[in-house]
Amino acid sequence: MRGVSVLVLRFYGVSIIIRALLNTFDCKGTITMRVTFYTLGCKVNQNETGALAQLFEESGYTVVSNEEAADVYVVNSCTVTNFGDQKSRKWLRRAKRENPGAVTVLTGCYPQAFPEEASEIAEADVVTGSGNRRSILHDVQMVLNGEQERVIDIRPHEKGERFEELPMDKFAEHTRAFVKVEDGCNRRCAYCVIPRARGPVRSREESSILQELHRLTEAGYKEIVLTAISLPSYGTDSGTSLVELVEKAAAVPGVERLRLGSLDPDMLHDEVILRLSRVKKLCPQFHLSLQSGCDKTLRAMRRPYTTAQFAKIADKLRHAFGAENVSFTTDVIVGFPGETEEDFEASMAFVTGQHFLKVHVFPYSRREGTPAYDFPDQIPEHEKEDRSRRMTAAVEAVRAEEAVKMQGRTAEVLLETPLSATLFTGYTKQYLPVLVTAPDHHTGDIVQVTLGEWDGKRCRATLFR
Repeated sequence: MRGVSVLVLRFYGVSIIIRALLNTFDCKGTITMRVTFYTLGCKVNQNETGALAQLFEESGYTVVSNEEAADVYVVNSCTVTNFGDQKSRKWLRRAKRENPGAVTVLTGCYPQAFPEEASEIAEADVVTGSGNRRSILHDVQMVLNGEQERVIDIRPHEKGERFEELPMDKFAEHTRAFVKVEDGCNRRCAYCVIPRARGPVRSREESSILQELHRLTEAGYKEIVLTAISLPSYGTDSGTSLVELVEKAAAVPGVERLRLGSLDPDMLHDEVILRLSRVKKLCPQFHLSLQSGCDKTLRAMRRPYTTAQFAKIADKLRHAFGAENVSFTTDVIVGFPGETEEDFEASMAFVTGQHFLKVHVFPYSRREGTPAYDFPDQIPEHEKEDRSRRMTAAVEAVRAEEAVKMQGRTAEVLLETPLSATLFTGYTKQYLPVLVTAPDHHTGDIVQVTLGEWDGKRCRATLFR
């Protein structure tokens, strides 16, 4: 098996550690190091993994898949649930067991939120947090060179810290580009450990974002997705705003479609909605973070809105963008502590009544380090799973109804995954998944289609003639 083996040579009583690279050589006979990444969690994590891969490549590493042996194994962790932590530990154990001489790295939200616990994971040679990504290369090199056996480099978030710039000019598996514009969250929802893991709101410099957009469009990307930990908070720490950024991003030559990540509904004020509706390149699909359709549960979660306020914001967006043109997606947690059967039924009725095009349903995961961890009336796991199944079935039925309503319409689709030389999957501006036969077209093209039948997974479409 390829990887790094450790040789210990003794000369006159002095031990010299040499990492013998049993790996690959380039055409010039130079040793090339191999690195692989395992990513858990949100789009921001995926974006950051891409940036780390680019940093390693710029330093001469070859990025390989998880199925290939490597010299360096990096897990970019998610700590939203205990299951995420377990997956990170399991992957590290396997990597170290199968490649004992390789350098293993644990980075991201897990060690940032729980530094003492993460530092005790013996299978991780390098442990870093979510705020000092550029130091990973240096930390790995110290272990490779034998300067240190292990490196623990978790730096606490501090008030006033700046957004960490990372390179991100290419997306190996995507035809749309994800641009991180903000980090951190100032809210304190009862179930969420993210503020602890990500620190306070930190906005990226507008000029840096626009420069990246220019590079991405020059590379051929037509759709840009603005991502963040708390996207509506962009600019609140720097004197600007998300809507200003959207307006300027849409003006970048080559940007044909602009899409927004998750939004907190209470932060979408009337002026913001009006100005967004005037940005013609903005995809009218909004991921409005709901979490529950029951007011009692929302209060327990410490969410700063009611279902009536949520519905009012959604109606304002429908009015501004056109009811037949706009679509909504969301996240819903079921089985939160204290949620009765009546509360769950109320939540399900509200969620289905909002006609979301897509709902991500999660059974509540008890997360140590959050207030809800110690809440009374914890729901049994089997009941949470049952509610999750019921909610999922209900929202999937609504999803099918919404897709059927779109049949016969003309839509613009970004071609993404090729299933054959002429068959592609893609998404409309409303984020409806589509399957279309498009001869003489390629991945990344934007085409006009007529929407057809919904097959339970995608809408079958034909090229508009």
